[in-house]
Amino acid sequence: MPNDNHGQIKIWGRANSVNVQKVLWCLRELDLAYERIDAGMAFGRNQEADYLAMNPNGRVPTLVDGEFVLWESNSIMRYLTLAYREGSPLYPQAPKRRAGVDRWLDWTLSTIQPVDRPVFWALVRTPVERRDMVAIQKDADAEAVQWRILDTQLASRRFVEGDEFTLADIALGTYARRWFGVEGINKPRLPHLERWFAEFADRPGFAQFVARPMS
Repeated sequence: MPNDNHGQIKIWGRANSVNVQKVLWCLRELDLAYERIDAGMAFGRNQEADYLAMNPNGRVPTLVDGEFVLWESNSIMRYLTLAYREGSPLYPQAPKRRAGVDRWLDWTLSTIQPVDRPVFWALVRTPVERRDMVAIQKDADAEAVQWRILDTQLASRRFVEGDEFTLADIALGTYARRWFGVEGINKPRLPHLERWFAEFADRPGFAQFVARPMS
């Protein structure tokens, strides 16, 4: 596929943000050129006036495509697919299939992100001496309940919404990398989730942007 966006796409956000990672993975799947600009956490900038004028939430990522500005990672992925690769199986055109993908994109942010955050921050971004492992295990148990839902979904499907890899797999795959990557807690065996995760582990976008060491 050609790079037909004339290099005008800019992504504001640090590379170790899970929501930035999903957008970068999507860009690689779509074979689109872009520039990434560090912002957030150690890089700052996301609370400066010029950034807040683009994204009043002060979070990352933010997309700038020419004069068009968009925030919210899942919306950015939808936009990129529709604007540059309409008809791509990443975001199916058939209403029922698209609704299925949208349902899982919504579920990622409404359900998985809130249960993932306390576990990830406690085990990756908190010094060992400050970790409350009893509390962390309780949070991990709550997160496992939600991953069981996806494990059941994947019992009869290659990917989240059938035989085709979609935006739903990108969104959930970035969080699954964190779930499988954290250590020091008890996690249930989820065989269908594990098989699905292995399905895309060698995709270039995952390998480049998501499989990197967590920080």
